[in-house]
Amino acid sequence: MQRSASGSQKKVIRRYVNQPADNGPTIAFDEFGPLEIRPQPGRTWRPMGHPDRQPATYTRPHGVRHWLAFYDVHADRMWGYTRSRKRHQEVLDVLKRLRRRYSPERRLHLILDNFSPHRHRAVRRWCRRNNIHLIWTPTNASWLNPIECHFTPIKRFVLENTDYHGHDELRRALQRYVTYRNQHAREKR
Repeated sequence: MQRSASGSQKKVIRRYVNQPADNGPTIAFDEFGPLEIRPQPGRTWRPMGHPDRQPATYTRPHGVRHWLAFYDVHADRMWGYTRSRKRHQEVLDVLKRLRRRYSPERRLHLILDNFSPHRHRAVRRWCRRNNIHLIWTPTNASWLNPIECHFTPIKRFVLENTDYHGHDELRRALQRYVTYRNQHAREKR
């Protein structure tokens, strides 16, 4: 029984990803993080005998942040919001911001995983009242969420070989990457 349920969920997700819905956009949602302020390893060109050493990080006074990100599948647009936590309150806050981007008459089809803040009663109730259709990815099948493949370039171009001084600097780097990515989004063939 479990196998057929996840199989049907896969078919539903593929249908929304492959074919735009008539009544509104398909949006993928997930969290990226935790984002820490510490030197990140990476690759660099250095003269022989002069390695680029990373400083020690015995204390981490900055805490962590999480990037709650959205991807409009058919418009090929990405955006996100940085939050210090990822409880249901933060999820609800970014969903309200998502809802303001689209007219209230349009139904939003939101692909997301089974993370407990996503399934919170307040989140589900608010989505029902605000014309948001929740499409759950099956357990252990996060690869079905179209936003997942966009996190690898973020790791490569925003995080690798960096040493940000604070979360504001990291947030600005994320915003610059997303702006660049959206301006150079590939044309649909």
